[in-house]
Amino acid sequence: MRLVFLGPPGAGKGTQASRLGEEWGIPQISTGDVLRQAVADQTPQGVEAKACMDAGQLVPDEVVIGIVRDKLASPECAKGFILDGFPRTTGQAASLGDILTGFSAPLDRAVAFQVSEKSLIERLSGRRTCSGCQAMFHVVFAAPKADGVCDRCGAALIQRDDDQEAVIRKRLEVYQQSTQPLLDYYANLGLLVNVPAETSADQVYSDLKAALAR
Repeated sequence: MRLVFLGPPGAGKGTQASRLGEEWGIPQISTGDVLRQAVADQTPQGVEAKACMDAGQLVPDEVVIGIVRDKLASPECAKGFILDGFPRTTGQAASLGDILTGFSAPLDRAVAFQVSEKSLIERLSGRRTCSGCQAMFHVVFAAPKADGVCDRCGAALIQRDDDQEAVIRKRLEVYQQSTQPLLDYYANLGLLVNVPAETSADQVYSDLKAALAR
């Protein structure tokens, strides 16, 4: 099955994509992870992406679309995939449609995860990332055993620039302006399914599979 997961930052798309991909044996394609690796490697694209993410803006289409096209052309995506974090605009969605048309592999569903702004800010501002192994923690929901220290490797935990509240609010504003129209885009194509995502991860996963089965 070929899927797109939609929703604002912090909606839990990555968690659900990872779980579903493992169960169904299809790859999760997280453009966020790919871009963060480019940032860490300080590639030219990574430098450009970091400036945008730190300002709460979308990464340029040409950077993201190129990454996605190469990934979808790989053999591991032959049986399906879950796109997590792409597309973010109707322009990107149209480009994705063109790519898939060229592969004779149309999209099956676009899943929209629905979460309130208050919950999103709480989720994102509490995230902490290990400066060593990149493990993720949360000051409320998944706190480390020792404050500010990674359980896995002992390195310091940091708050990413794009997890600070002011940047989060900007990211959500950009989402509403630029990405929300995707819901209408995929609804008009008859591909959209909605999944409430403020309950437990297990409940969201159950609701997700039920929605895809309909």
